[in-house]
Amino acid sequence: MAIGSEIKSTTIGLLTLLTQNLSEISEESLERFVETLVAHYNSKVLVVGAGRSLLVGKSFALRLLHLGYQVYVLGDTLVPSISKGDLVVAISGSGSTKLVVTAVEAAKHAGATIASITSFPDSPVGRLSDVILKVKGRIIGEEERRDYFSRQILGIHEPLAPLGTLFEDSCMILLDAMIPILMERLGVTEEALKRRHANVE
Repeated sequence: MAIGSEIKSTTIGLLTLLTQNLSEISEESLERFVETLVAHYNSKVLVVGAGRSLLVGKSFALRLLHLGYQVYVLGDTLVPSISKGDLVVAISGSGSTKLVVTAVEAAKHAGATIASITSFPDSPVGRLSDVILKVKGRIIGEEERRDYFSRQILGIHEPLAPLGTLFEDSCMILLDAMIPILMERLGVTEEALKRRHANVE
């Protein structure tokens, strides 16, 4: 099979898996997640993740910034203290990545609300969360679950695309799909988004 044809075939296969994956997400959980975001519009929001999940989180944080949120990403230099009434959005497929777990524990201790997206609601991050969105994607066995950085160091990886990227790709699409819903709930227009878009690039 020619490389171009193979890539197209893989793309179509991945889209099929993403459609199936996203259709299985609890509508009640989605409603609660969105309502939590709406309720914290005037609070500080901290997005937490590692690896590719962090990249997805940064993309979502940028959209929240455009919506008018006071949003930050863990690991950046300009991150204020988090306290009671603030919101932490944690993205972790395994729910056990040490960096994410530690951050969520600290935020929980400070009184923040924790909204997580994970494949494992029974994970450390899941157990600390007030709101959970279960997004399938991780296919590693329970006995192989290690935090993200340990898996990288030990060379333990899931199979290549499409299954290995299902969690992150699903999260990216899901979080992007929330933006027009949040715009409607918050009464934010596209013109307002454009005004907050970077103009020094």
